[in-house]
Amino acid sequence: MSSRVTTLLFAAVLGAPLMNAQFDFNIDGHPIQVHSFVQQGFAYSNQNNYLTMDTSNGTFEMTDGGANIGMSITDKFHVGAQIYVRNIGQLGKWRPSLDWAYGDYKFTDWLGIRVGKVKTVLGLYNDVQDAEFLQTWALLPQAVYPLDLRSNNIAHIGGDIYGSISLHKAGRLNYTGYAGARTFDQYGGYYYFSQDQGIPITSTSGHVEGGDLRWMTPLDGLMFGASFMNQTQDRHGNYEIPGLTGPYQLTSNPQHTVATYFDFVHKNWHFNGELRKAAYLADIKSSFPGVFVFDGTDKGLFVSAAYRVRKWLELGAYNSRYYVLHPTNPTNPDTNHIFDQVATARFDINRVWNFKAEAHFINGYGDVYSAHGFYSRDNPDGLKPTTNMLVLRTGLTF
Repeated sequence: MSSRVTTLLFAAVLGAPLMNAQFDFNIDGHPIQVHSFVQQGFAYSNQNNYLTMDTSNGTFEMTDGGANIGMSITDKFHVGAQIYVRNIGQLGKWRPSLDWAYGDYKFTDWLGIRVGKVKTVLGLYNDVQDAEFLQTWALLPQAVYPLDLRSNNIAHIGGDIYGSISLHKAGRLNYTGYAGARTFDQYGGYYYFSQDQGIPITSTSGHVEGGDLRWMTPLDGLMFGASFMNQTQDRHGNYEIPGLTGPYQLTSNPQHTVATYFDFVHKNWHFNGELRKAAYLADIKSSFPGVFVFDGTDKGLFVSAAYRVRKWLELGAYNSRYYVLHPTNPTNPDTNHIFDQVATARFDINRVWNFKAEAHFINGYGDVYSAHGFYSRDNPDGLKPTTNMLVLRTGLTF
């Protein structure tokens, strides 16, 4: 384990009780909350390397953490921000980023606004991915929430409108609508796979708009939801492929994502699932005449179940299935999917510290352009059709 990881964990363990006790306070009657989290993982796979890590030899390069501050200016106006840092294989490289920072004004239960860099509400977990203490899993289902592509949809620079509408005996309807500029992380999987395939990115930008609707049903613990997101992208780069050089421009045409999901909690049981489809067509222009149309449309889904055996122990399993609908090499059946069967045990050591042990049984590795965990440069001897992997992950939240 690197000295940086050891120092980070040591400081987190020693500082957890102190920070939990002292970092909620008031200034001139305004409550201020300062909280943070850190996670450290270990991953070992039997053959393919995964998520840019050297998992086939076992690796501790699986660290992330963040700190956030929030302040209530008035009963209706709240501001907050979060700094996030990670080093997961070749992703993040310990470079801190502003994860979110916004002001939130709630006029009434059915109408509020958020402005700034705002977490994007998409599907079941997108805006709460970092709340690992709420989740059973060491890795969220990667078909829908790929860790390497976290930054692609995590936030937008713009604004939200949101609210909660009572349906009386029919339950409650929560809604969010948003619009803004997209954010991209040059140390994330999107840039990494582009460099991997000889199409590095020099600049990229775009906007996003969409919405999310959640029905809190009259049945206690049952929720259904649906999300829609439209994105644009204007990307520039230079080919670094033998026999193909010069600049290129990629323009999305169009890029739409639709998600439907459910969540059900009953006594010690917790069930949920999500189906997401992203229609992604892109026009690519270069020094060659004409326009090349790339079809990166894909689909992901998962279903999960977890059971709280004891106050300190929860067991769970999920089935995660990712489909590449138009793979580059359709004759290779391993490039059109990544299926992941997962079993997890979560141990709650105390109210701020947990440990998770998780087994993954993966079939397929997806397309070279899909950027869902498997990359050519990390597997120079070629990708194998199956991957078995153990993930151990511990998290502190204070």
